[in-house]
Amino acid sequence: MVTLRVAIVGSGPAGIYTAEALSKQSGEPVEIDVLERLPTPYGLVRYGVAPDHTSIKSVAGYLRRVLESPGTRFLGGVELGSDVSADELLACYDAVVYCTGAMVDRHLGIPGEDLPGSVAATDFVNWYCGHPDVPADAFTLDAEEVAVIGVGNVAVDVVRVLAKTADELRGTDVPEEVLDRLAASRVRRIHMIGRRGPEHAKFTLKELRELGELTNADVRTLPHEVEGADVEGLSRQIRGNVEVLRSWSARVPQGRPRALDVRFWLRPVEILGATRVEGIRLERTRLVDGRVTGTGEFETVPAGMVLRSVGYRSVPLPGVPFDTGTMTVPNVAGKVTGAERQYVAGWLKRGPTGVIGTNKSDAAETARTLLAEAVPGTAATKLDDLLSARGVTPVTYDDWLAIEAAEADLARALGRGERVKLVGRPALLAACGRAPRDTAGAPS
Repeated sequence: MVTLRVAIVGSGPAGIYTAEALSKQSGEPVEIDVLERLPTPYGLVRYGVAPDHTSIKSVAGYLRRVLESPGTRFLGGVELGSDVSADELLACYDAVVYCTGAMVDRHLGIPGEDLPGSVAATDFVNWYCGHPDVPADAFTLDAEEVAVIGVGNVAVDVVRVLAKTADELRGTDVPEEVLDRLAASRVRRIHMIGRRGPEHAKFTLKELRELGELTNADVRTLPHEVEGADVEGLSRQIRGNVEVLRSWSARVPQGRPRALDVRFWLRPVEILGATRVEGIRLERTRLVDGRVTGTGEFETVPAGMVLRSVGYRSVPLPGVPFDTGTMTVPNVAGKVTGAERQYVAGWLKRGPTGVIGTNKSDAAETARTLLAEAVPGTAATKLDDLLSARGVTPVTYDDWLAIEAAEADLARALGRGERVKLVGRPALLAACGRAPRDTAGAPS
């Protein structure tokens, strides 16, 4: 019997849920290789979920069981485009599924956005989550005031990490080098700013309430920005959000070390500063026929750092169709439009919507589409042989377990929680007895 062989590019929830769906839905064994450009699996679960949200991070245990299932391999440190092309993958597998997510931030498109001190919230999240692409010294929190543009869950996470003390994060997996910089933070006031009203904010009620329970920061809203919200006919979630935000407007500051101002009906029009960020100019807004419109009323908020959190977008993959309008791979039920034996799942398929669990039903749809038309035995070559000829030795699942063990050992040595993340590829590879690869001669 010829076995169906599938490559999944990306080891975040979308990729691993796709592997699980293929195994469960297929009546015959399926060989699945999960390729990941980083040495570590789990994508946003490891490098996007806030370190103090341990209950959400526990989904890694579920993903782990999928990677440990028969017929599934983890191949870390293998990058599409530099180590292997899309055409080469198609020569090695009967089908390929792309699950690389949407981890590039959207820009504000305003003057001053390129000033030093104006950065993507995604970069800040990657930093405190220990992502290998962001060095531990990427941020020095020497600004006394910080503006966070956006009122979604990512913005809430960023604000919460900025507001907490290093001691409050000591029991988490935040890298030790990052924790030292958080301990030295000079941040005293944080402004979280939304273009629309409180009824349009995207955060969940649970995350919003967490902000209100901060012990290191006084949290407040302004009455005129939250009182007029019309919640008639809106969901219970939204009504709860507005109720909490209104209650904060009556709070009396307690003199805590930090202050958090949650602002609404303001849009950034310019980031100010000569050689680096010194403030941000905002315009008061209102809705006209459902669209945000400026009122001509302006105010300036002082800030030495501006973090933009106004959405994610995917980026094109080499050799894979891409729709620059939707910033997704065009597809029908997961089948890439105009491309044989190629499929897509997750944010790259549908855009950056939903929560981690949303990827499960999305992956199941893609798996059904793939299994309905895939033909075993199409592959003519072996990826292992191709990578070996190029000097590429993938990080195996056993290597990953060695990295996990090293992070647990580090946590014990430091007297901190269950694990402390290692920072950077060299440290991660050293933990599993590997040396960093010289990529100077890698194929393009």
